[in-house]
Amino acid sequence: MKTPSLFLKWHTPVRVVTPLQQRRHTLPASEFRNLTPQDAISVFEIEREAFVSVSGECPLTLNEVLNFLGQCPELSLGWFEEGQLVAFIIGSGWDKERLSQEAMTRHVPNTPTVHIHVLSVHRHCRQQGKGSILLWRYLQYLRCMPGIRRALLICEDFLVPFYLKAGFKGKGPSAISVSNMHFQEMEYTLRGQAYARRNSGC
Repeated sequence: MKTPSLFLKWHTPVRVVTPLQQRRHTLPASEFRNLTPQDAISVFEIEREAFVSVSGECPLTLNEVLNFLGQCPELSLGWFEEGQLVAFIIGSGWDKERLSQEAMTRHVPNTPTVHIHVLSVHRHCRQQGKGSILLWRYLQYLRCMPGIRRALLICEDFLVPFYLKAGFKGKGPSAISVSNMHFQEMEYTLRGQAYARRNSGC
Protein backbone atom coordinates (compact mmCIF):
# COMPACT_ATOMS: atom_id res chain seq x y z
CA MET A 1 0.00 0.00 0.00
CA LYS A 2 1.44 3.31 -1.07
CA THR A 3 1.70 6.10 1.40
CA PRO A 4 0.17 9.28 -0.01
CA SER A 5 2.74 11.93 -0.77
CA LEU A 6 2.41 15.12 1.22
CA PHE A 7 2.91 18.33 -0.73
CA LEU A 8 3.42 21.52 1.19
CA LYS A 9 2.76 24.79 -0.62
CA TRP A 10 4.83 27.69 0.57
CA HIS A 11 3.24 31.04 -0.03
CA THR A 12 6.02 33.59 -0.57
CA PRO A 13 4.85 37.15 0.03
CA VAL A 14 4.76 39.17 -3.19
CA ARG A 15 6.75 42.40 -2.97
CA VAL A 16 5.11 45.26 -4.80
CA VAL A 17 7.65 47.51 -6.48
CA THR A 18 6.48 51.04 -7.15
CA PRO A 19 7.49 52.79 -10.40
CA LEU A 20 9.79 55.10 -8.42
CA GLN A 21 11.59 52.16 -6.76
CA GLN A 22 11.88 50.42 -10.11
CA ARG A 23 13.34 53.58 -11.66
CA ARG A 24 15.94 53.86 -8.89
CA HIS A 25 17.08 50.31 -9.53
CA THR A 26 17.29 50.69 -13.30
CA LEU A 27 19.13 54.04 -13.41
CA PRO A 28 22.93 53.99 -13.21
CA ALA A 29 24.28 55.16 -9.87
CA SER A 30 26.63 57.60 -11.61
CA GLU A 31 26.72 58.61 -15.27
CA PHE A 32 28.66 61.13 -17.35
CA ARG A 33 27.17 62.19 -20.67
CA ASN A 34 26.78 65.10 -23.06
CA LEU A 35 23.93 67.46 -22.24
CA THR A 36 20.94 68.08 -24.48
CA PRO A 37 18.43 70.96 -24.72
CA GLN A 38 16.13 68.82 -22.54
CA ASP A 39 18.63 69.31 -19.70
CA ALA A 40 18.60 73.10 -20.02
CA ILE A 41 16.18 73.83 -17.16
CA SER A 42 18.15 71.68 -14.70
CA VAL A 43 21.38 73.29 -15.89
CA PHE A 44 20.05 76.82 -15.48
CA GLU A 45 18.61 76.15 -12.01
CA ILE A 46 21.97 74.88 -10.72
CA GLU A 47 23.83 77.74 -12.42
CA ARG A 48 21.48 80.42 -11.10
CA GLU A 49 21.69 79.19 -7.51
CA ALA A 50 25.49 78.91 -7.67
CA PHE A 51 26.31 82.26 -9.25
CA VAL A 52 23.55 84.77 -8.51
CA SER A 53 24.04 84.51 -4.74
CA VAL A 54 27.78 85.20 -5.16
CA SER A 55 28.13 87.61 -8.07
CA GLY A 56 24.56 88.54 -8.99
CA GLU A 57 25.13 87.32 -12.56
CA CYS A 58 24.77 84.00 -14.38
CA PRO A 59 27.53 83.14 -16.87
CA LEU A 60 24.82 81.99 -19.28
CA THR A 61 21.16 82.93 -19.60
CA LEU A 62 18.61 80.17 -20.17
CA ASN A 63 18.42 81.10 -23.86
CA GLU A 64 22.21 80.91 -24.15
CA VAL A 65 22.21 77.50 -22.45
CA LEU A 66 19.63 76.30 -24.96
CA ASN A 67 21.62 77.81 -27.80
CA PHE A 68 24.91 76.10 -26.89
CA LEU A 69 23.29 72.76 -26.08
CA GLY A 70 21.58 72.93 -29.47
CA GLN A 71 24.66 73.98 -31.47
CA CYS A 72 27.48 72.09 -29.73
CA PRO A 73 26.19 69.50 -27.23
CA GLU A 74 29.40 67.52 -27.79
CA LEU A 75 31.31 70.27 -25.93
CA SER A 76 29.23 69.82 -22.78
CA LEU A 77 29.43 67.22 -20.03
CA GLY A 78 26.95 66.46 -17.26
CA TRP A 79 27.36 64.31 -14.17
CA PHE A 80 24.15 62.49 -13.24
CA GLU A 81 23.48 60.48 -10.09
CA GLU A 82 20.37 58.27 -10.21
CA GLY A 83 19.14 60.35 -13.12
CA GLN A 84 19.57 63.72 -11.43
CA LEU A 85 22.03 66.33 -12.71
CA VAL A 86 24.57 67.14 -9.99
CA ALA A 87 27.31 68.98 -11.94
CA PHE A 88 27.98 70.17 -15.47
CA ILE A 89 30.33 71.95 -17.85
CA ILE A 90 29.26 73.84 -20.98
CA GLY A 91 31.75 74.77 -23.68
CA SER A 92 31.75 76.13 -27.22
CA GLY A 93 34.21 76.52 -30.10
CA TRP A 94 36.39 79.62 -30.46
CA ASP A 95 38.81 80.73 -33.18
CA LYS A 96 40.96 83.50 -31.65
CA GLU A 97 44.08 83.45 -29.47
CA ARG A 98 42.31 85.21 -26.58
CA LEU A 99 38.70 85.33 -25.49
CA SER A 100 36.67 88.46 -26.24
CA GLN A 101 33.20 89.66 -25.34
CA GLU A 102 31.92 88.02 -28.51
CA ALA A 103 33.07 84.62 -27.23
CA MET A 104 30.51 84.79 -24.42
CA THR A 105 27.59 84.14 -26.78
CA ARG A 106 29.11 82.66 -29.95
CA HIS A 107 30.02 79.13 -31.05
CA VAL A 108 32.59 78.76 -33.84
CA PRO A 109 32.51 75.20 -35.22
CA ASN A 110 35.53 73.15 -36.32
CA THR A 111 38.12 75.10 -34.34
CA PRO A 112 41.03 73.84 -32.17
CA THR A 113 39.98 75.88 -29.13
CA VAL A 114 37.19 75.16 -26.65
CA HIS A 115 35.85 78.01 -24.55
CA ILE A 116 34.63 76.68 -21.19
CA HIS A 117 31.74 78.95 -20.27
CA VAL A 118 30.69 77.49 -16.96
CA LEU A 119 31.42 74.72 -14.47
CA SER A 120 28.82 74.38 -11.75
CA VAL A 121 27.92 71.90 -9.01
CA HIS A 122 24.54 71.42 -7.30
CA ARG A 123 24.44 73.02 -3.85
CA HIS A 124 23.86 69.67 -2.13
CA CYS A 125 26.97 68.17 -3.76
CA ARG A 126 29.57 70.86 -3.09
CA GLN A 127 32.68 70.41 -0.96
CA GLN A 128 32.91 66.81 -2.21
CA GLY A 129 35.50 67.29 -4.94
CA LYS A 130 32.95 66.88 -7.72
CA GLY A 131 34.04 70.03 -9.54
CA SER A 132 37.64 68.80 -9.78
CA ILE A 133 36.57 65.30 -10.86
CA LEU A 134 34.22 66.61 -13.54
CA LEU A 135 36.82 69.04 -14.89
CA TRP A 136 39.42 66.24 -15.09
CA ARG A 137 36.98 63.99 -16.96
CA TYR A 138 36.03 66.81 -19.32
CA LEU A 139 39.65 67.53 -20.19
CA GLN A 140 40.29 63.81 -20.80
CA TYR A 141 37.21 63.79 -23.02
CA LEU A 142 38.50 66.79 -25.03
CA ARG A 143 41.81 64.99 -25.56
CA CYS A 144 39.92 62.29 -27.45
CA MET A 145 38.28 64.77 -29.82
CA PRO A 146 40.13 65.16 -33.14
CA GLY A 147 41.44 68.66 -33.74
CA ILE A 148 40.95 70.04 -30.22
CA ARG A 149 44.23 71.48 -28.95
CA ARG A 150 43.41 73.70 -25.99
CA ALA A 151 40.73 75.01 -23.64
CA LEU A 152 40.26 78.62 -22.52
CA LEU A 153 38.18 80.11 -19.72
CA ILE A 154 37.86 83.22 -17.60
CA CYS A 155 37.44 83.22 -13.84
CA GLU A 156 37.57 85.53 -10.86
CA ASP A 157 40.82 85.86 -8.92
CA PHE A 158 39.74 83.58 -6.07
CA LEU A 159 39.24 80.66 -8.51
CA VAL A 160 42.69 80.94 -10.11
CA PRO A 161 44.30 78.44 -7.65
CA PHE A 162 41.59 75.87 -8.44
CA TYR A 163 42.33 76.00 -12.16
CA LEU A 164 46.11 76.14 -11.67
CA LYS A 165 45.86 72.93 -9.66
CA ALA A 166 43.90 71.36 -12.57
CA GLY A 167 46.76 72.16 -14.97
CA PHE A 168 45.67 75.49 -16.44
CA LYS A 169 48.14 78.32 -17.00
CA GLY A 170 47.41 82.00 -16.52
CA LYS A 171 47.25 84.24 -19.60
CA GLY A 172 46.78 87.47 -17.66
CA PRO A 173 43.78 89.75 -17.14
CA SER A 174 40.88 89.17 -19.50
CA ALA A 175 39.47 91.86 -21.77
CA ILE A 176 35.98 90.65 -20.77
CA SER A 177 34.07 92.40 -18.02
CA VAL A 178 30.58 91.69 -16.72
CA SER A 179 28.79 94.21 -14.46
CA ASN A 180 32.11 95.76 -13.41
CA MET A 181 33.52 92.32 -12.57
CA HIS A 182 37.02 91.60 -13.85
CA PHE A 183 38.49 88.21 -14.70
CA GLN A 184 41.69 86.29 -15.32
CA GLU A 185 42.04 84.26 -18.51
CA MET A 186 43.30 80.67 -18.16
CA GLU A 187 44.53 78.19 -20.76
CA TYR A 188 44.85 74.40 -20.74
CA THR A 189 46.98 72.82 -23.49
CA LEU A 190 45.84 69.41 -24.65
CA ARG A 191 48.37 66.83 -25.77
CA GLY A 192 48.44 65.08 -29.14
CA GLN A 193 46.20 62.26 -30.27
CA ALA A 194 48.88 59.58 -29.76
CA TYR A 195 49.18 60.56 -26.10
CA ALA A 196 45.40 60.60 -25.77
CA ARG A 197 44.98 57.10 -27.15
CA ARG A 198 47.65 55.67 -24.87
CA ASN A 199 46.54 57.40 -21.68
CA SER A 200 42.86 58.28 -21.94
CA GLY A 201 41.26 55.13 -23.29
CA CYS A 202 40.37 56.78 -26.61
